[in-house]
Amino acid sequence: MTATASVALPAAGVVSRSRWPAWALVCICVLAGVLYGWAIWGGQVGNSYYSAAAKSMSTSFTNFLFGSFDPAGVVTVDKPPMALWPQAVSVWLFGFSGWAVLLPQVVEGVAAVFLLHRTVRLWADEKVALLAALIFALTPITVAINRDNNPDTLLVLLLVAAAYAFTRSVQSVEPRVRTKWLLWCAFFVGCGFLTKMLQAWILVPAFGPAYLVGTSGAWRRRILDLLAAAGVLVVSSFWWVALHAFWPGSKPYIGGSTDGGAWDLIIGYNGLGRVFGGSGNRGGGPPSGMPSGAVPGGSSPTGQGPVEFFGPGGGAMFGGQPGATRMFDASVGGQISWLLPLSLLVLLVVAVAGVLRWRRGVPGVAAERAGWFLWGGWLLITAVVFSFAQGIFHPYYTTMLAPAIAALSAAGLMMFWRARSFVRFLLPLSVALTAGWAFVVVSRDPSWHGWLRWAVLAVAFAAVVVLLAGLRRTGLVTALVAVLLVPAVWSSATAATSSTNGVMPAAGPMQRGGGMQLYTGGQPPQDGNRPARPQVGSPPGGRELTDEQRRILAYARENGGGAEITLAVAGSAQMASPFIMGTDEVVIGMGGFSGSDNAPSVDQLESWVASGRLKYVLGTGDRMGARGPDGRGDNGRQEWINSHCSEVDPSAYGGSSGSKLLECRA
Repeated sequence: MTATASVALPAAGVVSRSRWPAWALVCICVLAGVLYGWAIWGGQVGNSYYSAAAKSMSTSFTNFLFGSFDPAGVVTVDKPPMALWPQAVSVWLFGFSGWAVLLPQVVEGVAAVFLLHRTVRLWADEKVALLAALIFALTPITVAINRDNNPDTLLVLLLVAAAYAFTRSVQSVEPRVRTKWLLWCAFFVGCGFLTKMLQAWILVPAFGPAYLVGTSGAWRRRILDLLAAAGVLVVSSFWWVALHAFWPGSKPYIGGSTDGGAWDLIIGYNGLGRVFGGSGNRGGGPPSGMPSGAVPGGSSPTGQGPVEFFGPGGGAMFGGQPGATRMFDASVGGQISWLLPLSLLVLLVVAVAGVLRWRRGVPGVAAERAGWFLWGGWLLITAVVFSFAQGIFHPYYTTMLAPAIAALSAAGLMMFWRARSFVRFLLPLSVALTAGWAFVVVSRDPSWHGWLRWAVLAVAFAAVVVLLAGLRRTGLVTALVAVLLVPAVWSSATAATSSTNGVMPAAGPMQRGGGMQLYTGGQPPQDGNRPARPQVGSPPGGRELTDEQRRILAYARENGGGAEITLAVAGSAQMASPFIMGTDEVVIGMGGFSGSDNAPSVDQLESWVASGRLKYVLGTGDRMGARGPDGRGDNGRQEWINSHCSEVDPSAYGGSSGSKLLECRA
C-alpha cells in the first residue's frame, strides 16, 4: 500500500532547516487555541453531567479515582474517569467555573494538533505535516467537541499520541528502541480505553498489520513485539477495572452498569452494545418509549415541562440510521465528511500504485508503507464501525476520524501536486470532488452561510483552471483555499456564535447538522424562530439554579436535622446537575445518568433514612419513576418512596404545584 515513483511522498523524516515551519506551526496552534477557547469564560459549563462530576471529583480522593458524579460518592458517570481527571484537577486548583472545566479541553485539543504535526512530519515532510495540522485544527466537529467537556477530546489526543509512538517505532533501526516505542503506543491506546472504553480499541486492527508490514526485522521479532504490546495494552486498559473490583473500602456504583461493576459497563452498555445494539443501546432515533425529540431524564425537577431536544425528528442526536452512507448523511456529513471523499480517493490511488509497484518488483519504503496502513486503517475501520453501529451513536463521535482524514488529505494533496505525467490531473480532480461535495452539504440548509456554495465553486473553478494551465505554486494555494474554505468558515462560525455546546456538541445549522437545543416547558420554537446554534437552557443544562430550586434546597437544609445528604433528586443525574454545580450542599441524583441504575438501592435508602443521613427527596411530578432510555425501571425506588415518603406542602417553601418535595421516614 505504497506509492509508485510518479506518485510518492518525499523521504520520510525530512525536516526543513528554515525557521518558517516552526512559526507556521505556532500560528496553527494559536489558531486552534482561539477556535477552541473563544469566550469559554462566558459562563457556559459544557455538558453539565460531566461538569457536575468534575466538581464532585474534586472533593475527595475516592470520588476522583472512580469518577463519582455526586459528592456523596453514590454513583459514577457512565464512562471511565480519565477524561475527567484533568477537569477535576483544574476545578480543585481554580475553583468551580465553566472556564476551569473547559480549559483542559482547549489545552488537550491544541496538544493534539501539535502532536499530529510531529507524527506526520516523521512519516512525510514538513509541508505535509503543517497542512495536516491545519486541516485537523479546522475540522468543524473537532472545534465543537474541543469547546465542550465530553471525553472525546482526550481520547483523540491519546490516539494521536499512540500514532506518534507507532511512527517512532517503525522508523527506528535499533530493535530495542523499536520495541520500546511500540509498547508506548499500546500504553496510550490503553489510556484511551480508560477514557472511552472499547472505542479506543477500534484502532488496534490498524496498528497490528501496519507494524507487521512496516518493519524490516525478523518475523519472529515482529510477532513477539506485538505480543508484548498486547500485554501492555491489557494492563494499561484494565488496571482501573481491577482496582474498582478489589477496592477494600466503600466505592461508588459504576454508572450505566447493571451490577455496579466496571466489567458489565465495558461489555454491555458502553461496549459491544454500542456496536450490536441491546444493553440499553438504540441507535437511529429517540430511545424506546420516548417521544420524538425527548431527551432522557423526563421533566425538569421543578415540573416546568418536559426537557427535550428539537432536531430533525429527534433522530439527529443519534446519528441517523446505520448504513454505508451514515458518514455523509444530514446528521453527520456537516461534522466530518468535508474531506472524506478526498481521503478515500487518496487511499484508492495509493493502493493501485502499491499494487503496480509490487508487480514490477520495485521495493518500497517500509516506514512509508506503515504510515499508509496506519492512517488508512484508522480511517476505514473507524468509519465502518461508526457507519454500521446498531447502538447509540452520536455525530460528535466522528471527531475520532479527524486525525486520519487530516493526515491522508494532506499527504494526498501534496503527493498529487508533486506528481508528473498524467497523475498531475489528480489534484484538479481532488479539488473538484471536494468542492462538489461541499456544495451538496451546504445546500442542505442554505440558511447557514449558504453563500459558501457559490464561493467554493468559484474558487474551485479558478484552482482547476490555474492547475491545468501549469501554474503550479499559484494553483496549489488556490486549491488549498478551495478545499478548506467551507470547513474553515463552519469552524469559525461555530466558535464565534456558540457560547455553549452542552450535551450534544455540533457544528453548523441546528436543524440539519445534528445540533439540538434543550428547552424546559412550553412549545418548541417554530422553524423560522430557531436559533442558528444550539443553546442549552437551565435547568438542567446550565449551572444556575432557579429561584424555586434554591428555595427547595434551603428548606431541605434548614429542616433536614443535619442530614449528610441534603437532597436526593429523582429522575436522572441531569436533574441533579445544577444542584451539584450551583451549591456546595451534598446533593445526589438517584439512578445515575438515565435514572435506572441501582444506585442508591432500596436497602441504601432505608439505611440512610433510618440513620438520619437522608430526609428529603425531590420528585418530578407524574414522571417520577419513569423508565430510563434503556428500558429499565428504577429498581423499586419509586415504590419504596411512595411507601415511606410524604409530600411537603409547596407553600412551606414557596414552590409551585409542579414541584414535589418529599419528606422520608423510616
